[in-house]
Amino acid sequence: MKGKQYLFALLLVLAGCLQATADEFPASDARITWIGRTAVQDGDVSFDWSGVYAIVQFRGHELKLRASDSGKDYFSIWVDKADMTAEPDGTFCLQSRDTTLTVCTAGGHAGPHTVIIQKRTEGEQGCATFHAFQAEGIEQARPAHERVIEFIGDSYTCGYGTLSHKATDPFTPETEDCGKTYAAIIARHFGADYWLIAHSGMGVARNYADRFPGWFMPDRYLQTFDEKKQPAWSAAKYGIKPALTVIYLATNDVSGQKQPTRDAFIKNYLRLIQSAKDNYGADHPVLCIVPKGRDLMFDYIKGAMLQCKMKNVSYMVLTGKVHDSAGELGASYHPNYAGQTKKAYAILPYVSTITGWPIEDKLLK
Repeated sequence: MKGKQYLFALLLVLAGCLQATADEFPASDARITWIGRTAVQDGDVSFDWSGVYAIVQFRGHELKLRASDSGKDYFSIWVDKADMTAEPDGTFCLQSRDTTLTVCTAGGHAGPHTVIIQKRTEGEQGCATFHAFQAEGIEQARPAHERVIEFIGDSYTCGYGTLSHKATDPFTPETEDCGKTYAAIIARHFGADYWLIAHSGMGVARNYADRFPGWFMPDRYLQTFDEKKQPAWSAAKYGIKPALTVIYLATNDVSGQKQPTRDAFIKNYLRLIQSAKDNYGADHPVLCIVPKGRDLMFDYIKGAMLQCKMKNVSYMVLTGKVHDSAGELGASYHPNYAGQTKKAYAILPYVSTITGWPIEDKLLK
């Protein structure tokens, strides 16, 4: 009889091992790596900039996420991949209500498993708040790579229309994917982490259709959130320093056959460069890209370069032939993934020369 009792107790112990319960870990847990601008409050992590991503390493067969959103945002997920070099393993949409989502179900073994979750839509679509993750255990995720790039831009950098295939398509959030932009493609090639400070329609001294007067990208660059002027961003507190800042702006400044004065543009452009220098040091390299299509943008940015007295500031020009206007345009005449890839090929040598990172013999994707 006693032997049967021992056997029954052993079976209960084994059953408990097989049915390990999931614990909840705050999204701000120090073992979770966040890339991009975020704000932490009471264990929650909130963010709205395009491209912010979390790297989570967990034990067990399932990872759940408790989260909410001020609007409607789309996310990409990679499972058991060190980086985002492959196609995402899944996507999900996060809407306003506080909800719990099963991010992934990992079969085969109990881990540890690595999951990367990236916000692929921009700040106008919503501000996401990750409250907590649920898993059998959380382990230390990889830190940021030694190679990191900061990109400052507009809709081209947000990924507006990258998943669309016709220039006449209207914009929808479903076709916006910052992971299909020149910025993400370049970062993937060099094995770099990256963050995006980008908003569709933003200019240096004038926004598209004169939206948000007096609130331009040099102003938003100082913010923690895209859509909120406060709190201010602190690069020193964040602690991750990029090897390079890339600025790809000016298209919206000259949209609609209007433009700011040359002096106003140059003043704001130099202010933006100076802000990057204030964040990362006087020797921090900055690459300025002249968008394709208008000689006026070249004149304005070249004028800024001639007046710039700061160290390690370079510029390059994209002409109208960098991609075609047929199959390489997506929604609202923005470059789709094919057009963005051609942009990446044009920009890649400049990034390599400035950083000293060698170009590898492989296709960009």
